[in-house]
Amino acid sequence: MSRILGILSLLIFGFLVSCQDDVRPKPRAFLALNYPAANYHRVDVGCPYTFDINKIAEVQPSRNKIPCWIDLIYPEMEGTIFLTYRPVQNNLDSLLTDAQKLPLQHTIKADVIEGDIYTNDLHKTYGMFYEVEGNAASQAQFYLTDSTRHFITGSVYFNSIPNYDSIVPAAEYLRNDIRHLMESLRWKEEN
Repeated sequence: MSRILGILSLLIFGFLVSCQDDVRPKPRAFLALNYPAANYHRVDVGCPYTFDINKIAEVQPSRNKIPCWIDLIYPEMEGTIFLTYRPVQNNLDSLLTDAQKLPLQHTIKADVIEGDIYTNDLHKTYGMFYEVEGNAASQAQFYLTDSTRHFITGSVYFNSIPNYDSIVPAAEYLRNDIRHLMESLRWKEEN
């Protein structure tokens, strides 16, 4: 009988101790996806610009078939950096306006949109890099220009429904590649 009371007492004690309302928030966590260290090489796609890309990216002409529009496809991540090129022909203001409106299209789904000014006087590249956080369709966008002849824009898209928590590692990896692309972009001199 005392044995039964002892077991019953332990069960009641265990029940009382285990049923506390000690709820703690879980720390923020992201998928632990590992991608290879970035290894860049110079590409020349026959356009008025050259740049470095990550070796895991595939260069393809744009699906739009517009000259000098390029898709940098990342098969492992099911993501693409879309690049568009336009010559500046007394239309710099409208090109800048369009490029600055593009990130604003994501404000409905984005939690945060941060813009960083990019300036490289040595290579005459000036522009903006926009980082988008949240369930927006594009996680990063940018534009670069020399202010007189060339204008290029780029944006990242994934082949999936935007779920920021799931794509954070891939989005961060591609943001770093965009930054490298911006820093390595060179305008070709006209002959």
